[in-house]
Amino acid sequence: MTVPFREARIDLDAITDNVRHFRRLTGVQVIAVVKANAYGHGAAAAAVAALAGGATRLGVAEIPEALELRRQGITAPIVAWLHAPGERFEQAAEQDVEVGISSFDQLEAAGAAASVDSPVGVHLKFETGLSRNGIAPADWRRVLAEAARLERIGRLRIIGLFSHLSNTSAQDDRDALAKFEEGVAAAATFGIHPEIRHIAATAAAIDLPEMRLDAVRIGVGIYGLSPFDDRSSAELGLRPAMTLRGAIAAVRRVPAGAGVSYGYDHRAPHDTTLVLVPLGYADGVPRHASGRLPVSIGGRRYTNVGRIAMDQFVVDVGDAPVSIGDEVVLFGDPTLGVPSAAEWANVASTINYEIVTRIGARVARRSA
Repeated sequence: MTVPFREARIDLDAITDNVRHFRRLTGVQVIAVVKANAYGHGAAAAAVAALAGGATRLGVAEIPEALELRRQGITAPIVAWLHAPGERFEQAAEQDVEVGISSFDQLEAAGAAASVDSPVGVHLKFETGLSRNGIAPADWRRVLAEAARLERIGRLRIIGLFSHLSNTSAQDDRDALAKFEEGVAAAATFGIHPEIRHIAATAAAIDLPEMRLDAVRIGVGIYGLSPFDDRSSAELGLRPAMTLRGAIAAVRRVPAGAGVSYGYDHRAPHDTTLVLVPLGYADGVPRHASGRLPVSIGGRRYTNVGRIAMDQFVVDVGDAPVSIGDEVVLFGDPTLGVPSAAEWANVASTINYEIVTRIGARVARRSA
């Protein structure tokens, strides 16, 4: 079988199973977060897989992401929550995209986008301590009063109330929940009784049952990645969906002392075989992990040598028998003996979210 030059193989069944796992674990609705091209996994395909697993709604950051899903034939409810200054919501309204509201101006824009007999669906976001977007507590009553009025006259349909957590500590998250509950209570005084309340993302959905409310927003977890430093995907009952792989592009036998890649940061300590892997930092391979990046070739693990370049990096395989076209697994499901995205994150001093999300556009996504 011919190995692709460079490929991110996406196990859509893993996404479906991971969503089912969160449905069973939490007992509430799952909002599958497919922003940023589904964390690098391919938004439309991941959305379909998540819906097959029982997700009831999709979440994206920006309206253009939601509109692209509509163009791809996705008809399920979608909520988008991050908007440019002065954003208008007519396109969202036309395509039945629900809008996250973080300010009075956004609320007015949503009301203005409604058409006759077609209110705009909104989720009102309360700022509860993360200091990002969300309606500031000082503005809650003003926004809630206007939201209730717009709902009464048929301009809005208030579907949800929501917020986001810092994951700093259980107590910090509980403090945020208490603040959120103040917002929910304030909304009730204006006659606002939403269909769903949601505040938990993957970490809180797993560890803090009181945060589950009516729905949980699951991002990294549906792709089979752990949000925790001290627990693996397998320990959480999740299966990583992405396997990043490529084919050896060149094999070179070199003598002791041969320099490797830019700057000769590495020189061969003895006669050895070097192989060229055709992915680099343009494809999302972290350059600052040069000399530490684990890969698997022929069922054995190796570490790259020399600087990672824009399109390629080098691995020293010693005297192992290798050939051009042999498969290189950069990361995937560690239960299969290959490096994980979490291992890559560790050597790159980042998080597994970034590793999968940064995989570049020229890496073909193929469903497994």
